Amino acid sequence: MRRFWGWVTALAALCAGAPALAQDTLTVMSLNIRYPNPGDGANVWEKRRDLTIATIRVAAPDLIGTQELYQRQGDDIVRALPHYGWFGTDRYGGHSDEHMGIFYRRDRLKMVEHGQFWLSETPEKPGSMSWGIDLPRLVNWAVFETRDGRRFRFYDTHFPHRDQDEAAREQAARLLAARIAEAPKDQPVILTGDFNTVDSSAAHRALTEGLADAWLAQVNRQGPSFTFHDFTGRGDRRIDWILTRGFAVAEVATVATHRGAVFPSDHYPVVARVRFDR
Repeated sequence: MRRFWGWVTALAALCAGAPALAQDTLTVMSLNIRYPNPGDGANVWEKRRDLTIATIRVAAPDLIGTQELYQRQGDDIVRALPHYGWFGTDRYGGHSDEHMGIFYRRDRLKMVEHGQFWLSETPEKPGSMSWGIDLPRLVNWAVFETRDGRRFRFYDTHFPHRDQDEAAREQAARLLAARIAEAPKDQPVILTGDFNTVDSSAAHRALTEGLADAWLAQVNRQGPSFTFHDFTGRGDRRIDWILTRGFAVAEVATVATHRGAVFPSDHYPVVARVRFDR
């Protein structure tokens, strides 16, 4: 419990005043929320739901890119935090499976348009797969507008997860990078996701040809250097990233909150405060 409140205090300090931030500043969270697996013991969704919501409430992000989100989890969050809206389709184009759910503060941001595409050789085909992966993978995206009229693009994704999928992750990264490159150059970009690979990978190199990794920026950085911990609090891989274009990163944190053996997820959330470059 002491460690939990220590991290809440640190996160509160990092994100203090977030609801009153200047219009040129955004707080962004990437969160693989872990699907509601009934076999998760002390960390089934019903036992960690309040902690997940408390972690979001303290961070007060303007945007959250989630992975593995089921519709009932998204609805639980907006029921507790009604100033958020959320949208996104699941891996098959519907709402019965895992979503790349994007949450946004409706009091600070207006969604102008949104869509999705699959990480495959037929990106417009729902549920499509290529490169030998075992589950459909997709990207949800939106164009948002701030209250003072600044527009930016937000992408959220979840790359293939198996060890043998490293080549597929590179293909997915190249497809995603190409889609981002096709977007209007005057619109800044934020990309969140669970990329299931590390920052020395070909997938990371493909994405950071045009985007910057917030964690690697020379900024105030707090928390562990890993994100996946499998509900143990221990790990060695930073596979959850926030990448940007057209933003300066002011602060970034890996948020290691927990209550005893209960964690918000089997991944630590990543939170960054970013500022429009112009």
